[in-house]
Amino acid sequence: MAHSKQNTALGAAYAAKRPEEVAALYDSWSETYDADMSTAGYRHPTICLALLARHLPRGAAPLLDAGAGTGLSGEWLAITGYPQVEALDISEGMLAKASAKGIYSALHCLALGGPLPFADNAYAGIVSAGVFTSGHVGAEGLDELIRICRPGGAIVLTVKNTLWEAGFAARIAELEAQGVVTRDEETAPYVSMPGEADTVPSRGLVLRVI
Repeated sequence: MAHSKQNTALGAAYAAKRPEEVAALYDSWSETYDADMSTAGYRHPTICLALLARHLPRGAAPLLDAGAGTGLSGEWLAITGYPQVEALDISEGMLAKASAKGIYSALHCLALGGPLPFADNAYAGIVSAGVFTSGHVGAEGLDELIRICRPGGAIVLTVKNTLWEAGFAARIAELEAQGVVTRDEETAPYVSMPGEADTVPSRGLVLRVI
């Protein structure tokens, strides 16, 4: 069953210790990822789209889909008025699926959490759905996203509660106190996959770069 496979694949991804493990797991999952996440009722892309539309003008460009996967967020961005979006993901297999959809202006196979090969202020906005979570990327990924986002731009992301409580919230507070970002919106915790048992809640966050 797709539901069972989704549970197994996601559990393995959460438990991964090294970026190359994460990449390999998502490579092998790419063929059924869209169907599996649909079965699970995956909500992160929809939440991020709603937040972005509220905080970044229609047509703002370019955008970066950071952790794009197969392009679940990118599909909606193109439909709703953000036509120039680049994709970044650690998995070549997932990016191949995203590329086939024809929705991205560029594809970058890169890992978040370290230096990124983009210029300062390169993007008008950044979306990162389902990336700041167990076994993936922690608060160490924030600084580079802020660097490559233009002043006045919005960074829309989701954060799993376990990560939020383990230092992510404190890091956001530090960045606010330093005058680097403002927290324009923070959702109440919600279950990202209602079709998957024991899903730990996450929250959506909008950071405005100063």
